[in-house]
Order: sequence, then structure tokens, then C-alpha cells
Amino acid sequence: MPSSPLAPEAAPRSGRDLLEDSKLSGFHRRLTIYSAGGPFLDGLILSVIGVALTQLGPQWGLGGAWEGLLAAAALVGLLVGGTVFGWVTDRYGRHLMYTIDLAAIVVFSIAQAFVTGPEQLLILRFLIGVAVGADYPIATSLLAEFSPRKHRGAMLGLLTVMWSVGSAAAYLAGDWMLGFGDEGWRWLLACPAVPAAILVLLRFGTPESPRWLLSQGRRAEADAVMKKVFGPSASAEDLGAPTQPAKFSAVFRGAYGRRTFFVSLFWACSIMPIYAIYAFAPQLLTALGLAGEGSSNLGSAAIALVFMVGCVAFLPVLGTFGRRPLLIASFATATVPLLLLGLLPGLPPVASGLLFAVYAIAIGGPTLLQWIYPNELFPTEIRATAVGVGTGFSRIAAAVGTFLTPIALDNWGIGPTMLLAAAVSAVGVTVSVAMAPETLGRSLESCSAT
Repeated sequence: MPSSPLAPEAAPRSGRDLLEDSKLSGFHRRLTIYSAGGPFLDGLILSVIGVALTQLGPQWGLGGAWEGLLAAAALVGLLVGGTVFGWVTDRYGRHLMYTIDLAAIVVFSIAQAFVTGPEQLLILRFLIGVAVGADYPIATSLLAEFSPRKHRGAMLGLLTVMWSVGSAAAYLAGDWMLGFGDEGWRWLLACPAVPAAILVLLRFGTPESPRWLLSQGRRAEADAVMKKVFGPSASAEDLGAPTQPAKFSAVFRGAYGRRTFFVSLFWACSIMPIYAIYAFAPQLLTALGLAGEGSSNLGSAAIALVFMVGCVAFLPVLGTFGRRPLLIASFATATVPLLLLGLLPGLPPVASGLLFAVYAIAIGGPTLLQWIYPNELFPTEIRATAVGVGTGFSRIAAAVGTFLTPIALDNWGIGPTMLLAAAVSAVGVTVSVAMAPETLGRSLESCSAT
């Protein structure tokens, strides 16, 4: 019988902290890559709509309001998918939905190629957003619960890097596929189906989280997974005392309620400007004089790659600098270029480009921590729920920003639009200073204890 694609290669030492202090193995690397497929698809799916609208919008005679709705629909879906399926993941397990959600992305992506009007596309964009939103709590919780403490930040951080890779791929694919003719946008909207189908196959055979199994009282199954992944000397006893399932409302009460408020608000403030920039990068670049005829998609891909550079640059720091100082320093630095772009909209293109680059690199710190903090600050029984709630709240803000961006550009111009983005980022700095905790080097149980 063939072995699972995620079969272990070698067993680390046994002991109470076996899972937390295990060496990074091939199993961990494969699980990280397979989990990172969801953020890659998110970046791809949410960015292709902005590119597709440059061709689709004039064909259908869409105004700024319709374009904003179509761009924001997937974000509203992310709200529903993250919130609902975060709870489902804590209630019924990480493994169950790990492939189903990606299969749904395949179906909805292909269906977008056959729409005949904006109403149909709006519905499909919402549904594909639900599927993408479901993957966040599923994949990140599963990855966090298998990650050694030393490598947890980098493993979860890599998921954010893959978001930027997906976004860059969207603009490069758009620059190619829109050249297919007037119907090129159909091919572009359908293209996420290909990587999603590949990921469905790769994820088969992924074991259930032993921490979650133990929280459900399924000790024998947790013991079997521990032995499969970490070797015959491992057992469920290495996970500590079992926890009890919790209600959805637990993330809104007491100390966990305060953590939910912090995670949701800093996440929303970091992601709102990013999503608006990604979704309408071609229009923003043109407004700033950074894109000529036929070059806006390539310029947008360059922005996405700079965002990726920022995330990659902060990855090594996650294990040494500390979560709290990284969040505050990078957030504050990212606010400055947004403010300057708003106050000085007539800057030469080179200066505007440099400011965009500074923002894209600096925001890498908060971007990496978007999935690290919620997975570390909540216990196994409500971890996916908390990730889902944080995802949902942040996507409300992202949806509002994405909807308002084309309207603001049409009515106010680039200066006030960028000032609004700077104000949102400044709120994120304030919240981080007031509430950000430090979790570096601590076990999941220690981080999530109140």
C-alpha cells in the first residue's frame, strides 16, 4: 500500500514537549507547502478580479459602484467562510474540510468563465470567497498544531508570503490572458481552478491534528497520529491534559474576548489598505503616473513581488526580534509612506514608486503576524474559531476598502484616497502599542493560557 504524501521521515526525541521541540522534518515542510496553497489561491483569486475588470468593465459598461461590488464580493464571502467554517473546524475537525474547500474553489472558478452578466459574477465571487475564507482557519490551525515552537512563526509566516506570490501570479497571468482577445477575462477568472485541483490531490492523506482529537476525547486516534508522525515512542500523553470543546461565544468573553478584539482590529487595519491596493493596483498606478499604456499589469505584479520581499525580509526576525516590537515598528514605518503619498500626490513617478516600495516592504511585519497571533493566542478548542472571526472581521474592513477605492478615486482623486489609507494604518499602530502581547518562544498551551 503506498504511503501517505505526508508520511513522517524520522522520529524526534520523546518527552512532554516532544511536539513543541521536535526537529523540522519533511512532514513539516510538506504540510507547510500544502497549507500555503490556500493563501496562494487567495492572492490569485482576489487580484485577478481587478485585472479582469480592466477588460470586463468597459464591455459591460460597469461604473465604479459595480466594479467595487464585484471586487468586494469575494471579501464578503471570506467573512462568511472564515466565521462559519472556523467554528465548523473546531467542532468537526481540521482534516474534514482540508480538501473539500479547495474542490469548491475549482468548481466556482470554472463557473466564472461562463457568466453572462454582473449579477451572476457577483454571486460566484461571493461563493468563491466563502471557500477561500474556510481554508484560513482549517489550514492555519492544522499547521500551528503540528509546528515546533522554534519554527512556528516562520511556518505560518510562509503562508503570507505565498499570498503575495499568488497576487503577482494574477497580474502576470492577466497580462498574458487578456491578450487572448475580448473574452480573455473569462480565462483569467477560471485560472485558479488549475492550482486548486493540484492542491486537492496533494492534501489527500494529511492526518488530523492530534491536539484536536484529544480535545474531542478521541485519545486512541490522537495516539495513532502521534506515532505515525513522530514515531513509535510518541503518544497522546506527550500532548498534556485533554481540553474540552467550547462554545462559539467563548472567543468573545473575558480575556479571549479582548484578544479577539486586538487580533481583529490590528488585522483589519493592516489588510484594508493592502487589499484596496491589490484589487485596484492598475488604476492606482495609472493615477500616480506609474503605468503607461499596456504596462499597468506588469507594474502591479512588481508591487506584489515587493510585498513578497517585505514578508520574506521579516521571516528571519520572527524567531529573534519578538512579535510585539516587530508589529509596532513595522506598522508605524508603513504608515509614513501612505501619508506622504496622500499629502504629495503630484510627486514624480520615481518618488511615488519608492514610497510604494517602502510601504510594501514595511507592512510585511503586520502581514506575517495576521495568522501567527490568532493561532498562538487561543487554545485548541477555539483556535480555528478565533482565526475565522479574525478573518471575517478583517475582511469586512477589506471589503469596505475595496468597495470604496474606485469610488474614492473617481470622486476625490489619489491624494485623499491615500490619506484615508494612512489614517487606517495609524489606527493599527495605536492598537498594537496598547494591546499587542509577546508570544515568542512559548508553547501553544502557554501562549493561549489566560
